[in-house]
Amino acid sequence: MPTLHVLRVFTDESAEWGNPLGVFLDGAAVPEARRQAVAANLGFSETVYVDDAAAARVRIFTPADELPFAGHPLVGTSWLLTSTGAAATQLRPPAGVVDTWSDGDQTWIRARADWGPDWELIELDDPRTVAAMREPTGLEHDHVVYWSWVDAHNGIVRARAFDSLMGIAEDEATGSAALLLAVQLGRAIEIWQGNGSLLYARPVADGVGEVGGRVALVETRDHAG
Repeated sequence: MPTLHVLRVFTDESAEWGNPLGVFLDGAAVPEARRQAVAANLGFSETVYVDDAAAARVRIFTPADELPFAGHPLVGTSWLLTSTGAAATQLRPPAGVVDTWSDGDQTWIRARADWGPDWELIELDDPRTVAAMREPTGLEHDHVVYWSWVDAHNGIVRARAFDSLMGIAEDEATGSAALLLAVQLGRAIEIWQGNGSLLYARPVADGVGEVGGRVALVETRDHAG
């Protein structure tokens, strides 16, 4: 029976909030034909199957589809591999090789911003407007992030992300969107997203960026599938 690790990725400094994530380190124990249904049943924004721990080869599923790349699943999986004694310096989702490392209590990844979903980044004037938002209706774009500067001088941002194709109402903490925003702004940023999640992101060069944050283990349990 495969073992499910439930994490929260991009928590705040007190290990609160963060985006729920399911990870099967023994991903090969979940049949290919069952993976999408298991991800839909779990209901997390993403579920990761580690098919080869030694090579850090992973697959990422939302409740509705498989993704070639996603930020918080890779940050969480990297942290989990390290915590179980199988630390990786690179992860291999379908999109390509992703460098990863730890820096104090934060776990980081480096990747191309265009590997993620095509987020529409909409800047608003007031972070209080962003914080008060509920799921918008009638969007012309499937992947939308609303954001505003809290403190532009110090690079602090307030954000909310909505994805009509993901199968959830709102994404609590979105690594791929943070990566894209940092690359587009051309500067390091600290992002407070959703109800209280905290992400850090910075550009590198040529469309490549880094995103990182804190991860907490919620529970480990057997999963019957």
